[in-house]
Parts: sequence; C-alpha cells; structure tokens
Amino acid sequence: MESLAAPRTAIEPFFFDTETLQELAARHAGAYRTASPFPHVVIDDFLPEDVAQRVLDEFPSPDDLDWYQYGNARERKLMASHETLMGPLTRQVLGQLNAVTVIGFLERLTGVDGLVPDPHLLGGGMHQIQRGGFLKVHADFNRHHKLNLDRRLNLLLYLNRDWHEEYGGHLELWDPEMQRCVQRIAPVFNRCVVFSTTSWSYHGHPHPLTCPEDRTRRSLALYYYSNGRPDSEVQAPNHSTLFKRVPGENATRRVALRDTARHVARQLLPPLAVTGLARARNAVRGRGRPAA
Repeated sequence: MESLAAPRTAIEPFFFDTETLQELAARHAGAYRTASPFPHVVIDDFLPEDVAQRVLDEFPSPDDLDWYQYGNARERKLMASHETLMGPLTRQVLGQLNAVTVIGFLERLTGVDGLVPDPHLLGGGMHQIQRGGFLKVHADFNRHHKLNLDRRLNLLLYLNRDWHEEYGGHLELWDPEMQRCVQRIAPVFNRCVVFSTTSWSYHGHPHPLTCPEDRTRRSLALYYYSNGRPDSEVQAPNHSTLFKRVPGENATRRVALRDTARHVARQLLPPLAVTGLARARNAVRGRGRPAA
C-alpha cells in the first residue's frame, strides 16, 4: 500500500511556551490597545534566535520555487502559501503560530476572543519582496471567502538580518484619514508585528525597496479571524483589499511619467528634435509668466 506520508526530514522540534507567551501578552496588552493609529505592537526577538535563523536558512530565494507573483501598480511582491513549498521547520513554526498556545496569547494581548486561525493561509505564508518592490498603503480584505469569517488580526514575522535603514521596506501605519504616516517599523530580523485589521487600518510599504540586488525583504504572514466583530468596527460591507493614495502620490506619479516620456523621447528622436521640443515647452511656459 502506498504511504500517504511525506518524506521524513529530521528536525529538532520547536514549541512555544504557554507561560512565557501569557506573560508577554500581559506586559504588552495595555500598550497594544491604546496604540496609534490603531491597535498594534512590535515585539523583538519573538522566536528563539536559533529557530529564527533556521527558518531564514530554509527560506527559498526568488528562483528556488514557483512563487505567486504580484506585479502591478499597487504591489510588487512574491508569495507562497502552500505548506508543501516550505521547509520542514518553517511548516512547524507556522503550525505553532496557528495553534492554541499562540491563539491564547493573541486573545490576551488584543482582547479579541474566539480567534480562529486560517489553515489555508489565504494571502499569507511566506512573503518576499525584491529590490524595487513595494506594497501600497491599504486596508486588508475583511472576510475570508472560504471560512466566511471576519478578519481581525495580522501577525508579521520579519526575517531580515543586517537590514540597513537605507534599504527601506518599513511597514507604515497611517491614520484613518490618510493624512500622515504615524508609525514606521523597520523589517529587522526576528521582529514580530501584530495589529488589528479593520476597514480603516491602513498600512503598507509604499516606497520601492532600495536594498542590494542580492537582498530581499522576507517575512512570514499569518491572519486570524472571528465569527462576527464589534458593531464599532463594521464600517463597510464585505470588500477586497482597499488601496489608498498617500498625500502627494498623484504629483509624484505625474513627475515619474513625465521623466519616463522624456527618456523615451531622447532614445527615439534625433537630438535636434529633442532640442526643438524643449524650446517649444519653455516658450509655452514663458507665455504664462508675469512680465518682469
């Protein structure tokens, strides 16, 4: 009879300690619930150092597997949600993050009771962003279409050693009116970020990564749900991801399009034609200026 078991790989098992997590939740619960612009917490050294390193060692490069690719004006990233694409320890850690010990920790931390993990890892799992990639500011989809549950929490675990400030990739948390970024969180190694998700919990990293070509921004992402949510959080009917433009983004986009058009013109047109266009443009601008 053919075995249904996957090939076995010997790994040292890892399990969260219930007492340690409950103490951590109690320590951060007050700050979580009063955080601005919406409830969140940043916890460094979330996994034991050696476990986090082994998960990083297992993390596939962009060429190692057939990633699901987002490549549009709103997001440019790679995602792998199916557990068979992951290393053995990564699979175990994700299983632990969806198990009762961590669920209890999250409920005490956030005050959200009846949390349900997502075994399908819809939209979650392993995320990877290459140089030039980004994720525009957004609020997440608010219902799991398969489980028919309300999305309540995000948990992000970053796996980026020696991440320099100038590389970018900071997680930005924006105010509900989309007037300003309130928090910028660097995606450094073994940093865990938990935050509440509503139709106005706007977040993302809208600026393209500037890390070296051989570096990527790596993370694990898990989402948690409940059957219903408080009336105060019901602002919109079921929706997919709600992307938002940050202040000045339209102007920035116009400048980028203008510069691209000029570059193409220089490549395709003779130098005299390019010079003529520049003179004509300056003449038009000059007619709109007040007399000296």
